[in-house]
Amino acid sequence: MDIDELLDLEHQGWKSLCDGTGGDFYGSIMTADGVMVLAHGQVFDRTAVVASLNDAPPWRTYEITDERLVRIGDRDAALVYRGRAYRDDEEPAFVALMSSVYTRAGDGWKLALYQQTPVPQPG
Repeated sequence: MDIDELLDLEHQGWKSLCDGTGGDFYGSIMTADGVMVLAHGQVFDRTAVVASLNDAPPWRTYEITDERLVRIGDRDAALVYRGRAYRDDEEPAFVALMSSVYTRAGDGWKLALYQQTPVPQPG
């Protein structure tokens, strides 16, 4: 298990959120019972994630920093990082601490849990 593998999946996910294909990407990578715990206080299952991303405006750009791998077992790991994303020039950046828990499925990885904790921005 290598941090670069999971970091590559996170970048693929963020790129899909930027190019408008997030619903397809997360629909295929999430486990059947996977969930996302989002900054606005909602918990979405895979079906709700796909539906919400199909209607969401794309992100313009994003950054991933301070990433670290937390090994959970032989077939499971969490990637924890600070994410910063921008929709347009007028909106402030969305900044959150993010955790993605992956499980090995066959020869690839599946996303079982994604969680966001917003980081308050100075005033």
